[in-house]
Amino acid sequence: MIAFVSGPVAALAPTTAVIEVGGIGMAVQCTPDTLAGLRIGKEATLATSLVVREDSLTLYGFADDDERQIFELLQTASGVGPRLAQAMLATHRPDALRIAVATGDEKALTAVSGIGKKGAQKLLLELKDRLGEPVGAHIGQQGIGAAVSSSWRDQLQAALIGLGYATREADEAVTAVAPQAEAAIADGGQAPVPQLLRAALQTLNRAR
Repeated sequence: MIAFVSGPVAALAPTTAVIEVGGIGMAVQCTPDTLAGLRIGKEATLATSLVVREDSLTLYGFADDDERQIFELLQTASGVGPRLAQAMLATHRPDALRIAVATGDEKALTAVSGIGKKGAQKLLLELKDRLGEPVGAHIGQQGIGAAVSSSWRDQLQAALIGLGYATREADEAVTAVAPQAEAAIADGGQAPVPQLLRAALQTLNRAR
């Protein structure tokens, strides 16, 4: 297996980067986000996963090992091949996918081209407990990309927007679960962001 490629970027295309490795141009399939971070002539290192088929060898590239790991774990679900796994990562960051699976968020998965409602339900069942906990930021302590000092409202809104919901939808969901958060704070505790996130997602699903 080719674990990574490193070298100058020789060419960029809408779905592919060519990395020069030892005088050989390695064509690597990448998501738009990964490609956006590359520049022709600049050095780059991409974590990679080699997909072997009877008639082809395709190298998929990722910004880091976490994306590569999620890419491979997604393919353990039936019906998920490398193209769909890459499409899922093109739509959601790894932690957003982990949260979507952990909270049973169908909408986050159906936002991916090629995944319908039934497919999302099946994936949620099959991927449960496979993707692990969010690694970029711990929900309930920091939220998604939020500072430790952020309020529960900021954490919850950031998490919902990170899962693909519009700001208006996120605001309405936060308002809906506010009494639950305020009750927890009134009892001398902290707002339980993971539980609030699940409740907010249930509210959004009912509103559809």
